[in-house]
Amino acid sequence: MSTARSSQVSIVRRRAVIDALRRGAVPESGLDLLATGLDRFEAALDGELNTVASGGSVFKAVRGEYGSGKTFFTRWLGERAKRRNFAVAEIQISETETPLHKLETVYRRLTERLATASFPPSALRPVVDAWFYALEEDALAAGASEEDMAGEVDRLLTARLAEVSRQAQSFATALRGYRAALTAGDEATAAAILAWLGGEPHVAAAARHSAGVRGNLDHFGALGFLQGLLTVLRDGGHPGLLVVLDEVETLQRVRSDVRDKALNALRQLIDEIHAGRFPGLYLVITGTPAFYDGQQGVQRLAPLAQRLATDFTTDPRFDNPRAVQVRLPGFTLESLTGLGITIRDLYAAGADAPERIKALADDTYIADLARAVGGALGGKVGVAPRLFLKKLVGDVLDRIDQFSDFDPRIHYKLTVSGTELTDVERNLTADDIQLDV
Repeated sequence: MSTARSSQVSIVRRRAVIDALRRGAVPESGLDLLATGLDRFEAALDGELNTVASGGSVFKAVRGEYGSGKTFFTRWLGERAKRRNFAVAEIQISETETPLHKLETVYRRLTERLATASFPPSALRPVVDAWFYALEEDALAAGASEEDMAGEVDRLLTARLAEVSRQAQSFATALRGYRAALTAGDEATAAAILAWLGGEPHVAAAARHSAGVRGNLDHFGALGFLQGLLTVLRDGGHPGLLVVLDEVETLQRVRSDVRDKALNALRQLIDEIHAGRFPGLYLVITGTPAFYDGQQGVQRLAPLAQRLATDFTTDPRFDNPRAVQVRLPGFTLESLTGLGITIRDLYAAGADAPERIKALADDTYIADLARAVGGALGGKVGVAPRLFLKKLVGDVLDRIDQFSDFDPRIHYKLTVSGTELTDVERNLTADDIQLDV
């Protein structure tokens, strides 16, 4: 890569990270620029990604309190996966939008959130189109003529999806219907069939009829469709699929019967992964310690608790990154300050006066700001990263960058308003708090 190209990419990545932090959000990309303290996980996770790329499958549970960086961790892992040409899907588990016990809904969210290094969500259509292109290339390599192409592609499709078809014949049928609609120039029908293939329940009957499929995807069919998607990804040049089920702890707040169904669905997924049904799948869930250890979570279903059991009684320094469950220790004042310094340096690298930014927002000031934000949240530094970085970028660094006479020690007073807090953060502070920094 040329120097000019490298510089341009750095600018784009830097801007994406800074803009997200300014909004109080976890960046969608560029997380390697911020990944402090995650080096101890790298070897184990890279080994698991290699296992999946070789046709294996992996299940991983990530535990951490609010603010410990679970979303950051999984997106950082997603970036590492994309560098290996994996596809990635991040799904927020929720009682109303994505209930875990309805795997057909989980599958639909997966296809909606599917992304690759080249395509943002939803990448389902590019993935399917790339697969058909690969089949055509294989047909040509086997000596097929233009006249024989359609028949040879169909033969390859049948062969590649033979295992999937034993569980979900309609997956292959829908793909044939999609290709036929494209060949006929019927874009509307092709799009509708692809939506049905992605689990969409509201597809016109005419489109389903033209493809030779009926009804909607159900709980059990979703597992077969997931197998099919993994096959399509692999043959299309994507050796694996990383799926993140985020905020699984929300199961603790649903009705007991729904919770039991969801926990059993999770147990079923784990067993299917360990049985080798989903080659090329890396499934990650995230949750709080209360979810893993409490009676309203994993411990409610003994078989699931056994599968996730991990010893966390030793010093966290000796946690096993290869274990089925890993914990994120959360931020201390020292590590939060270190992250703030990293962000400051990243920001300064793209500023007109980098030395001025580093001088006015020096290490001592950043430590004071981290301490003050933690104090505004009841002294719990562990839940402060989102708000701290939002204040650092939007209230301090932006002003230093834009106003030549701005000095944060003189002109800035930290204000934490209830309206800018999440529910968890709001529970830690009853009133607006003003602190001099």
